Amino acid sequence: MSTTFSAGDHVTCTYGGKSHSGTYITDRDGMAVVKLASGYNIGVEKACCTLVSPAPASSSRAVPIRQDPKLPELAIISTGGTIASRIDYRTGAVTSQFDADDILTAIPALAEIGRYRTKVLYTILSENMTPAIWQELAKAVYDEIKHGVTGVIVTHGTDTMAYSAAAISFMLDTPVPVIFVGSQRSADRPSSDNAMNGVCAALAAESDLGEVAVVMHATTNDDSCAIHRGTRVRKMHTSRRDAFRSIGIPPVGTVDYATRAVTLTGEAVRRGTHKLALHDKLEPHCALIQFYPGMSPDLLKAYNGYKGLVLAGTGLGHVSTALIPPIKKLIAGGTQVVMTSQCMNGRVCDRVYDTGRDLLAAGVIEGGDMLAEVALTKQMWVLGNEKDPAKAAALMATDLKGECMPRSAHGL
Repeated sequence: MSTTFSAGDHVTCTYGGKSHSGTYITDRDGMAVVKLASGYNIGVEKACCTLVSPAPASSSRAVPIRQDPKLPELAIISTGGTIASRIDYRTGAVTSQFDADDILTAIPALAEIGRYRTKVLYTILSENMTPAIWQELAKAVYDEIKHGVTGVIVTHGTDTMAYSAAAISFMLDTPVPVIFVGSQRSADRPSSDNAMNGVCAALAAESDLGEVAVVMHATTNDDSCAIHRGTRVRKMHTSRRDAFRSIGIPPVGTVDYATRAVTLTGEAVRRGTHKLALHDKLEPHCALIQFYPGMSPDLLKAYNGYKGLVLAGTGLGHVSTALIPPIKKLIAGGTQVVMTSQCMNGRVCDRVYDTGRDLLAAGVIEGGDMLAEVALTKQMWVLGNEKDPAKAAALMATDLKGECMPRSAHGL
């Protein structure tokens, strides 16, 4: 048996008492990382591997994979992120630039689900996302749906994916699934979640869903993915594969990885419910800040001239009494101020305590049970499309895309 391999070598290895064939990628922590035909990576002792054939001396371009013209057509729009990466098997390097052949090489099982149109919109780290890119993304998704695709998959870095999903939810009325998907762990790691997340995203994109959603691992196991409404989801862990959670409501569906079955709840918006429409105006001069004990009122001066401000207050939606005068001044100057809560569940109610009543008297809008980041993207959209302050305030308090439930679910 050989214990010296090069990236791209075709090898066989023993894992779990069975023989597997795949492509050697690299060494990590003394183990050989091998990519199987399924797209999954495994880590095995190098002594368990046998060289079948050396890496081809061809270019780094992916080998074309046949797409079945009889399968449904899906669009993949890449903004960057780990899941959109492909591996150069000769160097072990990862790049976010890809086309259909690249992504099908990285996740071969996708070819069994659909045929794909791909567009690289951006190749950025998700913390570099901006409202202007959201507008470009909304237009790109709109164009693909207008083209007639069965569904759209948006690959995205996980750190700000919930913000983007919420923003697109407000900007786009969609008759088909628009699925945001990412990967918590890079494609060269044995524990990578890119293959399963990608497959589940494609299955969800062909389902009866008719709204914007995030599809990611439901558990730490490779058994199922959850379908989270785009306006009710938050990343809750820095690195776990099941980092994403629906907040305030259960997930609107699940995808069973083994059976490929998609199950939607009664709350999920169904395919064809809405007619395609694009409303992509945004007001970028909005901000989100979190209150903390001892917060200086002077900090609010930085937001003079802003069109909107979302406050993440304590409990039912409170800040210190010292902040109420500068908040009142901001509102008098034309800034819309919306109050949300730092709590994960429950809703804002500023009618219980004196501080809350003073905030309402100052003109603060209650954000109900909206997540703070969702309130921010909604405020950008509302202020971009409605110039009348009273109507804009009414829209902020109105449930538009499932972001503001009339009552909180018991136990959530």
